[in-house]
Amino acid sequence: MNDSTLKAQQRPQRIIDVSGLPHTVFGSGQSILWWGTMGMVVIEGTFFALLLASYFYLRTRVTDWPPAQTVPSLTFGTINIVIAVVSLVPNYLAKKAGSSLNLTGCRILLTIMSLISIACLILRWFEFPSLNCMWYDNAYASVTWVLLGMHTIHLVTDGFDTWVLNIMMFTGPIQGKRFMDVSENCLYWNFVVLAWIPIYLVLYWAPRWL
Repeated sequence: MNDSTLKAQQRPQRIIDVSGLPHTVFGSGQSILWWGTMGMVVIEGTFFALLLASYFYLRTRVTDWPPAQTVPSLTFGTINIVIAVVSLVPNYLAKKAGSSLNLTGCRILLTIMSLISIACLILRWFEFPSLNCMWYDNAYASVTWVLLGMHTIHLVTDGFDTWVLNIMMFTGPIQGKRFMDVSENCLYWNFVVLAWIPIYLVLYWAPRWL
């Protein structure tokens, strides 16, 4: 055993007391869950951007747009986006309730958000036929179905998270990390809604404008 190893063993160990650190944190730069949510937003936002770029690339390959298809009907998609944008208000309040550990507020607002997510999915069921094409018809039909389908997956996953959190807020156990989950789930719903705006414009209005 050399002298440096002996000195290292004899050196007193410093003990760091972390008992005073908070168990529940909110916001950017503090919560590892926040960083994870932001990472998913960046990855999935990039994926949607690539799909939209593919749509416009395909537009440059043909003269008529949509090619040999009827433009999508506006009714169900427009109702859906109106509900989605309006949902940002109770979603903001739910995030605020989660950040302030407001159990009653979380229960009420998560119930509202659960109902909104169900309404959006019911409308989405009618949106696919309103595209007036099948995914296998041509490249235009394929990219529109993929765009709508991928956003539907996001609606399902975030809706499922909202339903589970809502149930947990009523059944327990009520822990600080559950309120943090509510806050981050609301943040992700913002992404789902904001991603839907350009997708809606491309799916329903681009065939009319281009």
